[in-house]
Amino acid sequence: MSQPLLTLDFLDNAPAPAADQLPADVRVTEATHTGRQRRLYIESYGCQMNYSDSEIVSSILYDEGFDTTTELSEADLVLLNTCSIREKAEVTVRQRLKEINSHKRKRPGLLVGVLGCMAERLKSKFLEEEKIVDLVVGPDAYRDLPNLIRDVDNGQRAVNVLLSREETYADITPVRLNSNGITAFVSIMRGCDNMCSFCVVPFTRGRERSRDAHSIVAEAQSLFNQGFKEVTLLGQNVDSYKWQSEDGTEQVNFAGLLERVALVSPELRIRFSTSHPKDITDEVLHTMAKYDNVCNYIHLPAQSGNSRVLKLMNRTYDRPWYLDRVAAIRRILGEDCGISTDMIAGFCSETEEEHQETLSLMDHVKYDMAYMFFYSERPGTLAARKLEDDIPLDVKKRRLAEIIERQQQHSLVRSQQGVGKVHRVLVEGVSKRSEEHLSGRNDQNKVVIFPRQHFKKGDYVNVLVHECTSTTLLGNAVA
Repeated sequence: MSQPLLTLDFLDNAPAPAADQLPADVRVTEATHTGRQRRLYIESYGCQMNYSDSEIVSSILYDEGFDTTTELSEADLVLLNTCSIREKAEVTVRQRLKEINSHKRKRPGLLVGVLGCMAERLKSKFLEEEKIVDLVVGPDAYRDLPNLIRDVDNGQRAVNVLLSREETYADITPVRLNSNGITAFVSIMRGCDNMCSFCVVPFTRGRERSRDAHSIVAEAQSLFNQGFKEVTLLGQNVDSYKWQSEDGTEQVNFAGLLERVALVSPELRIRFSTSHPKDITDEVLHTMAKYDNVCNYIHLPAQSGNSRVLKLMNRTYDRPWYLDRVAAIRRILGEDCGISTDMIAGFCSETEEEHQETLSLMDHVKYDMAYMFFYSERPGTLAARKLEDDIPLDVKKRRLAEIIERQQQHSLVRSQQGVGKVHRVLVEGVSKRSEEHLSGRNDQNKVVIFPRQHFKKGDYVNVLVHECTSTTLLGNAVA
């Protein structure tokens, strides 16, 4: 799956989508045809964790007699797996619920539910005040879906948003949604213990818990046996992964887990997301260097380049610490290692000089790619309770535009460094622009386009790159 320079931009810059014009970042279930009596339609908003959760939900409901469908008009149950990271995300979901309820008036038997991060915060509004859904289910309550659906079938509205300290869904084999058959996500942990002041995740996804290491390796092995060539290990903060057996004789940290998954097969590429600057260790970096199939790419969100702002964000590191981690990446993995980031423009009380420090951090690191936003206050967060959102919107947007412009420059520079070099590319499919070209990604997560010839999806192909844009490398296959 390629990653554009900007994602989730629709959350801040566009009106809510029409039913047939969903943003690219919203995923819809693919159809299964196994003869089950009822049909499930899921739209997943926001992050990779939500996409992974939708696969778990599909698996649970498959066992309860639901096939999946791509068509809202065919569905017996519609679920929106929601995101609360930005205010516009909630506006988008609300608008979508209005459209779905308009459809429901024509089909009164249709069941409508909200999953995920909006569930806890808005359960009362959705169920009791606005009455626009039949069920609301939080991220740790998906096993209860069959019971909740039975309640709704019997004429009740249903809700379960309880958070768990143990639930990891380790024993559930996900139904792969929107899969290209080549790449897959594997969730290794749930929740987050980092209380970043701008973030709702600890409140919507609960405390951090790590999944059994053996179940993760088994899932990766199963995916490889099915023909998948790449897995991405997912967690809010993968570097804090820590699991031990019940008898305490076996302990696995993230570096150890990364090694175990890498050993499944040298032909299975490994990626992971997201790393936290306070936790990423040299041990992880040395493990990446040891195994060729662990990709040379790290998503290392900075959020700001200024130490005072980072302290207000409760990121628990400062600018020098972050730069030390970047230096370790370059020292151990080399200058070619891809690094991406998240940046927030206009956080509470940010001065112009502090904004310039963010730009100077970007100049120092030269990220390959970035997810960039202006700050929007989220209800219930520490920042909403304790800090004043005092930067005018026009200033936020101007600072964001400067961050975007700087990142576009750096993305082009980093792409240009790949010109004239041979890249090992895993083919993910046909190029969107030409049936005669294939598209895949290299070790550093950059999209590479090259003539199709006799190659096919799932092949590893050596490509000599001769041209580039800021986000894409263009080349030809070589022996």
